[in-house]
Amino acid sequence: MKNGQNSEKQNESAVSSAGQSYTPRLKAVYHERVVPAMLKDYAYANAMQVPRLDRVVLNVGMGEAVQNVKLLEGALLELKQITGQKPVMTRAKKAIAGFKLREGMPIGAKVTLRGNRMHEFLDRLMNIALPRIRDFRGVSTKAFDGNGNYTLGLKEQLTFPEIKYDEVTSIHGMDITIVTTAKRNDEARSLLAHLGMPFRTS
Repeated sequence: MKNGQNSEKQNESAVSSAGQSYTPRLKAVYHERVVPAMLKDYAYANAMQVPRLDRVVLNVGMGEAVQNVKLLEGALLELKQITGQKPVMTRAKKAIAGFKLREGMPIGAKVTLRGNRMHEFLDRLMNIALPRIRDFRGVSTKAFDGNGNYTLGLKEQLTFPEIKYDEVTSIHGMDITIVTTAKRNDEARSLLAHLGMPFRTS
């Protein structure tokens, strides 16, 4: 019995060690290519000053959920499939009589990604999902907020290969906000461009 317990503990330790040593491809790209390039471009005093990714927030607004809550349930499931993380439900902050909306009613879903999941999601977004968009010519360079953050809007969730068309209850878009530690738009744009964000050239 003791031998069995020891074997289980060894297996758990091995899995834990493997998880700790795993480095997402995009994270490795940041340390190996982005940091040296931006140190040269911006003459930072040290590598710690180079802007980095902080978090990625996916947000889905479902106004139709006021009439049909099943649509929101579908959006929650799809966000989980896309990100690998359980989303949270967003609720109305105030009542709007014209839309039959009461305070506290569920109207959307969002997920906040950090660490490895953030890097893995961005890698899939830039290299798999975005190129799947019909007639894709790059993303806009004008969606920065002045504080180092970039928001990208997608028209439909089918952009992601994880979503199966036959299982979709409704087509909906989403906003993806990439939060960085950059202080200016040009620094944030340089960071994302070096990571592989396909910005529109014209």
